[in-house]
Amino acid sequence: MAEQKKILGEERRSFILQLLKDSSEPLTGGELATRTNVSRQVIVGDITLLKAKNEPIIATSQGYMYLKQNSGTPTFERTIASRHTPEDTAKELNLLVDHGVLVKDVKIEHSVYGDLTASIMVSNRQEVKQFLENIQNTKASLLSELTGGIHLHTISASSTKVLDKAEAALKDEGFLIE
Repeated sequence: MAEQKKILGEERRSFILQLLKDSSEPLTGGELATRTNVSRQVIVGDITLLKAKNEPIIATSQGYMYLKQNSGTPTFERTIASRHTPEDTAKELNLLVDHGVLVKDVKIEHSVYGDLTASIMVSNRQEVKQFLENIQNTKASLLSELTGGIHLHTISASSTKVLDKAEAALKDEGFLIE
C-alpha cells in the first residue's frame, strides 16, 4: 500500500474548511488528521488559524463544527441562570433538549479567571449522552463544579414560546435562578 501524501498548509486548511462546511455532524480532530495525513496537533493549529480568519468554527465535546448561516428560519436566543448538583446535569440538559432547545454553551464566573465559556452544542438526548460520556471518559470536571453548581447557558430555539416552556420546566425542577 502506498503512503498517503500529506496535504500542506493553505491547501489543507481549505480542505478542512470544506469538510466542516459539508458535514452535518461534528468532526473530531482525529478524523480530520486522518483525512489530511497530519497529526492532531497540526489540526488544532489549522483550526486556530481558520478561526483567526473569522471562520465560524466551534469546538464542541463531539468535535469541530462549522456554524452554518441561518436558512431563513428565525432563531431566538437567551441566557438562563441555573444551579444544580453535578448529578443533575443530565436531567437539566435532557429537559432542555426535550423542549426543542439547543444548549449552545455553559458559562461561569471564576474567582481567578473571570468569565469562562465552553461550547456544548447539544440539541437531543443522544448528543447529551455523548457529551456526558466525554466528560466521564476524560475525567474532566463540569465548569459548574467550580462555582457550587451556579452557571449560565445560552439556549436557542425556533420561537420564544419554546424558550419560555423550557425555562418554566427548569423552574419547576428548581434549577432556574431568578
